[in-house]
Amino acid sequence: MLRKRIIPKFLLQGGRLVKGVRFHENLREAGNPITTAKVYDSYGVDELIFLDIQATDSQGTMVDIIERVSREVFMPFTAGGGVRTHEDINRLLRAGADKISINTAAVERPSFVKEAATSFGDQCITVAIDYRCRPDGSLRVWTHGGRRETELEPLEWALRMQEANCGEILLTSIDRDGTMEGYDLETISRVAHALHIPVIASSGAGSLDDCADAFEAGASAIAIGSLFFFTDHSPIKVRSALKSRGHNVRASLSSRN
Repeated sequence: MLRKRIIPKFLLQGGRLVKGVRFHENLREAGNPITTAKVYDSYGVDELIFLDIQATDSQGTMVDIIERVSREVFMPFTAGGGVRTHEDINRLLRAGADKISINTAAVERPSFVKEAATSFGDQCITVAIDYRCRPDGSLRVWTHGGRRETELEPLEWALRMQEANCGEILLTSIDRDGTMEGYDLETISRVAHALHIPVIASSGAGSLDDCADAFEAGASAIAIGSLFFFTDHSPIKVRSALKSRGHNVRASLSSRN
């Protein structure tokens, strides 16, 4: 059985860590990305995710941050934000990223994902699916950092991206982002059980039970922001709670072990 992964998710704006609610509400600074990455490296988390929320049209300072992080930490990490071309991917991989997250460019040109998977390997390509609920209860994918609605439904889009050979899906509920009210378990379950590639559940973790619930819904990994940044729940506490509920998570306390 594959181990379940615990992944801190870092949102970057102007080179600093930030965290908000539903992407754009109550945005507040959460620290220095390099220093914080080193802390989570010492906790032995499985991976990190860095998403530049200002970089839909430009990668900005992302490459510099990735280069600095890669010199300081010892676990794999994903970088995303403003990735539109093969050169963007190549630049981030050369800087030290292990995987690249693609969102807006995948919607605008779906063939880009298949081309990227062919050129760089499907294990390098993560498709980020940001979605929210309409007043009628239907779900729609949003792009451009949660600013533009599409007519795509998350499950259908995830299946298309799986067919395009992406390596995994980062599934993010905009409605639950930063609320700490629990993951969208229904959507996680629908997507995870329909796909054969890993699904990372993102947005909503507010308790140790929420983390376990996401795995039990079918997620292969959980991305966590506010729970780590704004409570006393460390990756060690999360790992311990998950193991107590029978989940196969990393046992060591250091990514260097």
